[in-house]
Amino acid sequence: MVRETTEAIVGAITGPLAAPSSLLLGSYGDGGRLQYTGRTTALAQAASSTVAGLLARARRGHPWTGRSFSAEWGSRETLNVTLVEPELVVEVGVDVARDASGRWRHPARLHRARPDLSPGDVPRWSSPPR
Repeated sequence: MVRETTEAIVGAITGPLAAPSSLLLGSYGDGGRLQYTGRTTALAQAASSTVAGLLARARRGHPWTGRSFSAEWGSRETLNVTLVEPELVVEVGVDVARDASGRWRHPARLHRARPDLSPGDVPRWSSPPR
């Protein structure tokens, strides 16, 4: 497995807002819409506490409102998620393999929160070539 480090925007979480279990990540596409790119592995307690203090519950009009997320690749089970304001940038380690939609095939590993970056600093999402 070949891994790289990149930044992503937190758009939703699993678990309570005060103690997130995992982060659902995205980046903005060419059309300006927040695209789902993948999910992190389970967060360690220290990382969960750090990230929790930087998150805010989503206001009306979140780009993922009404969307469901599968619990794992190929599963029909859906995750119970809480949408958050897509303002927090995190640095993650990801496998370079992507699925047909361009999402990371394997869970990302959280390295650290990047409150010094804005969502506009995150690499743009681009769909894979067909």
